[in-house]
Amino acid sequence: MSSSTLTPELTRDTLTWFCVILGLSFLVGVPGNLLVIWTILRHVQQRSHTVVLILHLAAADLLVLITLPLWIYSLARSWVFGEASCKAMVYIINTCMYSSVFLITLMSVERFLVIRYPFKMLRWKTKAIMDKALVAIWVLAFLLGIPSILTSSMDEINGTEQCLFKEYSSVAQEVVFLCLETLVGFVVPFSTLAVCYCLVATHLRTMHFGSSKQKSTVLISSVVVAFVLCWLPHHVLNTVDLVSILAEDPDDAVPVSVAQTAIVFISGALAFISSSVNPVFYSFAARNFQGSLQESRMVRLFQELSSHTSSKLRGSAKLKGSESLLVQHFFSV
Repeated sequence: MSSSTLTPELTRDTLTWFCVILGLSFLVGVPGNLLVIWTILRHVQQRSHTVVLILHLAAADLLVLITLPLWIYSLARSWVFGEASCKAMVYIINTCMYSSVFLITLMSVERFLVIRYPFKMLRWKTKAIMDKALVAIWVLAFLLGIPSILTSSMDEINGTEQCLFKEYSSVAQEVVFLCLETLVGFVVPFSTLAVCYCLVATHLRTMHFGSSKQKSTVLISSVVVAFVLCWLPHHVLNTVDLVSILAEDPDDAVPVSVAQTAIVFISGALAFISSSVNPVFYSFAARNFQGSLQESRMVRLFQELSSHTSSKLRGSAKLKGSESLLVQHFFSV
C-alpha cells in the first residue's frame, strides 16, 4: 500500500479477523515446519534432493512465520519497534517468500526431470549441482528483497503507527519494482510450475497405474491450486496498481476505499498462509505410512522418499517397467 494515498480506517472487527488468521497461521505453521526440520535433520541421514529442498523450504517458511507475533501486536495496538526494525522485518519476509517460491519451482523442475528424463538424471543428480542451485536461489532471494528496504515505511492507520506501507521515490521506481515483483515472484515461477505439471500429466496418460494415477492427478491439482490461491490475489493487486499508475496522472491519485484496503489485508494474509500449508500436505502424504512409537509417519515419509530416489534412478537403467517406479516416487509426497 502506497503511503502517498489516503488510507481509510478499518473496522475493529476487520483487524480482529485478520489477527485471528495470522494467529492460526502461526499456530499451524511454526510447529509444523519445526517438525519437518527436526524430522529431516534428526532421522534422515541420506537425504535426496527432494528432501533437501523440503528442508530449505521449511526453514524459509519458518523465518516468515516467526515474525507474525510482531505483526499481530502491531495491528492490535501499534508498531512500537522503530523504522529500522520495520525495514528489517519486511526484508526478511520478502526474501524468504521469494526463496519459498523459487524452492517450490525447483522442486517441480527436479521432479519433472526425474520422470521425463530418468537416464539423464543419473548423470545430473549430483550433490554439487544441487548445492549450487540452492546457493543461487538464496542469493537471488536476498537481492530481490533489497527493494523492500528502500520502499518500506511507516504511516498511520486508525490513528496508530503501522509498518504496512511502501513509499516510492518516483513513479518510474514504483513501476520497475512492481513489475519485478510480479514477474519474478509469480509469473515466471507459476509458468514453470504449470508447464512441468502439464507435461507430467500428459506423460502419465501413456502409462497405466490405476489408483496411483488418480492420486497423482489429485496431488498435481493440490500443488497448483494452493500456489495460485495464496499468491494470485497479491500479484493481481500489484497488476491493478501498475495499470492505475500507467493510466492515471500520479498527481490525481484517488483515495482507496475500505473494501480495497481490506482486500490488501486479505492478500497479505494469504501470503502468510502459504508458509503454513506445506506441513499439512506432508501430513496427508504420510497418512498411508505405518508408524511406531520410535518412528513417526513423517519420519517414514522422508526416509522412504530419500531411500527410493537413488534406487529408482538406478533401476531405470535396467528395466523399462522401472519408469512406473519413478513416477510413483515423483508423487510419493
